[in-house]
Amino acid sequence: MIGYTTVGSNDLNKAWAFYDELLAELGATRFMELESFVLWGNSPENPMFAVTKPFNGEAATVGNGTMVALQMKDTDQVASFYHKALSLGASDEGAPGPRGDDFYAGYFRDLDGNKLCAFTITSG
Repeated sequence: MIGYTTVGSNDLNKAWAFYDELLAELGATRFMELESFVLWGNSPENPMFAVTKPFNGEAATVGNGTMVALQMKDTDQVASFYHKALSLGASDEGAPGPRGDDFYAGYFRDLDGNKLCAFTITSG
């Protein structure tokens, strides 16, 4: 159902470099590039991720309670992705670990403060 998600940035080149490296961990590459918009993905049939300057010309801000969750194949990939994000300058919002019975996740904020979650379902 989800085609792509978008987060805003006030420093596009810095954000794009961050996500080029981070999303490469998932095999994603730049799928579309415009002057103020980059979209990464594996194929047009799978959900994609974008970073842009806000269309209205105002500064990009972080939504309180807004988060993008990216599904990983297993707990090792959750940990690897989370640690890669931190190595690229992201900040910790919750180390990888179990959350409830069947959910394993790690949380971080990107260079602009957008909150992301790397997760996997561990049973079922």
